[in-house]
Amino acid sequence: MDALSSTFLCTLSQHPKSLLSPNYSPNTSSSPTPKVSSVRIEERPQTTTRTKPQEKPTPSPYTTPKRQLRTKSITTKKTVEPSFPSVIFNAFDDFVNTFIDPPLKPSVDPKYILSNNFAPVEELPPTECEVVVGSLPPCLDGAYIRNGPNPQYLPRGPYHLFDGDGMLHSIKISQGKATLCSRYVKTYKYTIEREAGSPVFPNVFSGFNGLTASAARGAITAARAIAGQFNPTNGIGLANTSLALFGGKLFALGESDLPYAVKLDPDGDIITLGRYDFDGKLFMSMTAHPKIDPDTNEAFAFRYGPMPPFLTYFRIEPNGTKTPDVPIFSMTRPSFLHDFAVTKKYAIFSDIQIGMNPLEFITGGSPVSSDSGKIPRLGVIPRYAKDESEMRWFDVPGFNIVHAINAWDEDGGDTIVMVAPNILSVEHTLERMDMIHASVEKVKIDLKSGMVSRHPVSTRNLDFGVINPAYVGKKNKYVYAAIGDPMPKIAGIAKLDVSVAEADRRDCIVACRLFGEGCFGGEPYFVAKDPNNSAADEDDGYVVSYVHNEKTGESRFLVMDAKSPNLEIVAAVKLPRRVPYGFHGLFVRETDLSKL
Repeated sequence: MDALSSTFLCTLSQHPKSLLSPNYSPNTSSSPTPKVSSVRIEERPQTTTRTKPQEKPTPSPYTTPKRQLRTKSITTKKTVEPSFPSVIFNAFDDFVNTFIDPPLKPSVDPKYILSNNFAPVEELPPTECEVVVGSLPPCLDGAYIRNGPNPQYLPRGPYHLFDGDGMLHSIKISQGKATLCSRYVKTYKYTIEREAGSPVFPNVFSGFNGLTASAARGAITAARAIAGQFNPTNGIGLANTSLALFGGKLFALGESDLPYAVKLDPDGDIITLGRYDFDGKLFMSMTAHPKIDPDTNEAFAFRYGPMPPFLTYFRIEPNGTKTPDVPIFSMTRPSFLHDFAVTKKYAIFSDIQIGMNPLEFITGGSPVSSDSGKIPRLGVIPRYAKDESEMRWFDVPGFNIVHAINAWDEDGGDTIVMVAPNILSVEHTLERMDMIHASVEKVKIDLKSGMVSRHPVSTRNLDFGVINPAYVGKKNKYVYAAIGDPMPKIAGIAKLDVSVAEADRRDCIVACRLFGEGCFGGEPYFVAKDPNNSAADEDDGYVVSYVHNEKTGESRFLVMDAKSPNLEIVAAVKLPRRVPYGFHGLFVRETDLSKL
């Protein structure tokens, strides 16, 4: 989760990641990690690959710099002779990371964070896969694509899971056959650092540990910019969080920057088209979790930051036109606002106990921290509002959400219902994810009386909840959520029927699939068998996810029957190499892929 606004990022004093010493290699029991020297050495998958000749780049309508690359094969890193300024800056980096602020805590130690299947992998061109269990359903005609962090250069200094460069892992399915492809999102940051042969840009989540270290890293970052190593106005985001299809384009998203448009070639290769600003109407950044109305094809979105307005709401029309911003000045302090929800009438925002505090940065503290004295609240605004005059805030003590699952209107629009995982140990959200427990809750807001009621729908540790995309903003029954073991490792998938708790408030889990000892997966995604059949049952489809076996080092793509009581596996695809754990994804049908 690339989770700060670009405005905030540009003001942070951070360090760029430095290279590991030649004899360092993280513990990667599931797959060998290449030895690191001045450049990254290729990890060669033991498979037969299909490659196409490299194509010449064509002029792009996007805002991507000319250095953007379109590759058709594994990226080969050539040895780059560093410039004199780079030698000096890298030496200062090494000094700070060794003597001033070494990665002493496990939460920022790359040897710990990048172990096992969190270790990065190299790009993989389109490679055929073997179906080892069952057969792929005919309705899976398209591609499941998942985003996640995959650092281009292994860090020597402090590192957080959220700091990695975005890599897309796509499994394209056609006529029962599957092809895997893994590509970096060719962001401005990625391209500049690849050409330099070393880290250049600042790290966001892991470099704040005292005034001296922050000031030193800030000075190095400023010096790099002044020396012309990078231009922060071109964006410094990672595009490592999620993907979304709207406005006729497919975007890789990270909320610290503008979206990056991507597409899939017919052979399954992933191409980065460029940084996209919607004809100059989108400034700085947007959420990594826009909501797409399945009936109108509108995309609802927002951005947030450390300076007023702390929240800005907007939407994208089906034709890709961005509407004017709606600044929300009634949010009076900066909050960590990663996700939100929409109904047919409203947009709902959460003002939680995790916030951004630039003053903490000045004194050498973390700019993102929790405030136990703050009362969380939910903000409701008409989804077609042109200003914030009708914005209403409702206190919801103890309700801290990072992800929203869904929301809908009841009682003719007088009541709003929202379903979301509530983070119970909010103080550990960014530093100790393994100590987090998230309980999925249903919250009701009576707009007439102002009363808010809530109750848990499951006490199990669940997050990354998804629904049938056709029910976004409408009342739904079923949720498919990841089971933390603990987070960020996912031991299985639980299916919830959130309607069963209306009467007796019992646990709503109605089906469950555990991946087995030593096996961990990612966010589930629901794919309907027939999305054009309005009479189909809400759960008539499949749940898909990547799963990795840490004992054998093998990764698989699983297809599970969403209707079955144990989420029965109907197909399993053995992948030609491991897929690291990541964040969010989606399934794009061939009819949509062909239009990109």
